[in-house]
Amino acid sequence: MWIPAGVQHWIRMAGDVRMRTVYIESGAAAHLPDACCVLRVSSLLRELILAAVDLPLDYPEGSRAMRIMDLLLLEVDAEPVLPLHLPRPEDARLRRVCDALLAEPGDARGAKEWAEGLGMHEKTLHGLFLREAGMSFGRWRQQARLVAALERLARGERVLDIALDLGYSNPRAFAAMFRKQFGVPPSGFF
Repeated sequence: MWIPAGVQHWIRMAGDVRMRTVYIESGAAAHLPDACCVLRVSSLLRELILAAVDLPLDYPEGSRAMRIMDLLLLEVDAEPVLPLHLPRPEDARLRRVCDALLAEPGDARGAKEWAEGLGMHEKTLHGLFLREAGMSFGRWRQQARLVAALERLARGERVLDIALDLGYSNPRAFAAMFRKQFGVPPSGFF
């Protein structure tokens, strides 16, 4: 998880979690993300993080510690952002839809049904999602399902149960979507 300096946040974890935190001085590198995001952590980046947590806060120019941190910054820049961004719209009507989908990610109602329930046209719902969340309704729902799936996978639940509960017709369809997003099958993510 990349969190830029000055961003108020909280953390909730599911499953057996080990967390390491590396604080990087704001402005240490121009290429660092300017918004919160989830980065893939390669084996090299993982080892650099483990090494960095034991480094002193102040280290001399050209030292081993500085080289580790320089390489860590390069690796952070090289890692792809994982599709786990789930923006929360400000519009109260969209928040009702989002809250309902977060509570029941397998809800099969489409944009048309949600729009009718809110007393608006389907195109209006799509437009609001694009403006408020920066993504389509379908993409937002897929992101919500991915987040729910990851939490359940972290708890050790079966892929079959997760797939069916999240509204997929079969585990193969869920696994294909998951592999497309993360490059690995659900069983291999953790």
